[in-house]
Amino acid sequence: MKMPVPTRRALGAAAALTLCAVIASFRPELQPAWAVMAGAFGLAALADLLAARALPARLEVQRTMPASVPIGRWRDCAVRVRNAARFAARCSLYDHHPATCEVEGLPLELAVPAQGYAEGRYRVRATERGDLDFEPAELRVLSPFRLWETTQRAGMRQRVRSYPDFARVADYALFATENRLSQIGVLQRRRRGEGLEFLQLREYREGDAIRQIDWKATARRGGLVSREYEDERDQQIVFLIDCGRRVGAREGLLSHFDEVLNAVLLLAFVALRQGDSAGLMTFAGDDARFVPPGKSRATLNRFLAALYDVQPTVRPPDFHAAAVDLARRVRRRSLVVLVTNMRDEDEETLHPALALLRRKHLVLIANLRESALDRLRDGPIADLDDAVRYAAGAVYERDREAATQRARMSGAMLLDAPPQAFAASLVTRYLEIKRSGVF
Repeated sequence: MKMPVPTRRALGAAAALTLCAVIASFRPELQPAWAVMAGAFGLAALADLLAARALPARLEVQRTMPASVPIGRWRDCAVRVRNAARFAARCSLYDHHPATCEVEGLPLELAVPAQGYAEGRYRVRATERGDLDFEPAELRVLSPFRLWETTQRAGMRQRVRSYPDFARVADYALFATENRLSQIGVLQRRRRGEGLEFLQLREYREGDAIRQIDWKATARRGGLVSREYEDERDQQIVFLIDCGRRVGAREGLLSHFDEVLNAVLLLAFVALRQGDSAGLMTFAGDDARFVPPGKSRATLNRFLAALYDVQPTVRPPDFHAAAVDLARRVRRRSLVVLVTNMRDEDEETLHPALALLRRKHLVLIANLRESALDRLRDGPIADLDDAVRYAAGAVYERDREAATQRARMSGAMLLDAPPQAFAASLVTRYLEIKRSGVF
């Protein structure tokens, strides 16, 4: 416990006495009254200080919040302060949250009864993924006359994990259940009975293709019978995630890399619901993470555990080395989703990587497009600086478009989307690939 310090009330009273002293210096008849007021304030302050020192508050703090939180989402944190002393206490509670969190509702002003407790709540929102360390809370306890304030620390250290936004996956599950996927930007183009995997036999319906008719069943039954198919299941999707210097930009609360991870989680959830297996591998990060493809309910949890503390680095991506590593780890033919932000200087390692991966796998390059390029292209040009920026952006966009065209010519599929639409666009493209029959 630290030494008591004067409160604002005490400092205000001292300032008022100082003003009275100035006035009394010009009005001698007021000096006796000022002396009485100064003496009374001094005695009260001394008595209050002795009381604060002799009768310290015995407060305990218990913090209750989820063990894991999604980045960018507000979550409630409940705090209970217990008073073990025989006298009530008034205090202000400042919780020592990590610097990577935003909070609303602090400090908490609490009146804790004798041998009782008081509760309060505030809201916290993580702005970065990883481990969030909450230190013991700081309590500023008022003396009986509220002239002094004593600071003490109470409570336990607590570690909370900030994950990618798995709440968005829960939102998707709700929309999927209610058949309203278009409201989150996912477009479905249904095909009638023309998938790749046999589902059942049924009566012929007007509009069925000739190739759907099962002639043997038709002969046995004496009437036309059609085969009905569904999209092929039990396929495999593997994410190859670039953690290099190009995906760390930030626009708003979430970085581009956070948007990438949210999109990966959402598509993994969709793929698992489709009956496919999902796995991932990171590259150009501090350490490579690998989750082998799986189709159980625990697969998504393994994704979260592998990705929650991955941060983008300043390293340039080596696509060929990543492709060699992935080819060694994943033997079965898969849809490889390469999530990156392509540049023209990547061709030295990108094209050998695509050639290696396409020997066995189907490759989709999920390319993150900076929203700043769109704003620069569509913004007004008011002066020379705007013109120079516009010209530089045009050259950059031209080179970037040339790089994407060369990637298409190599045989890879390409998706180019801004961060805010990245997740919905990626899921839509996956569903199109599934229904096209190439995967």
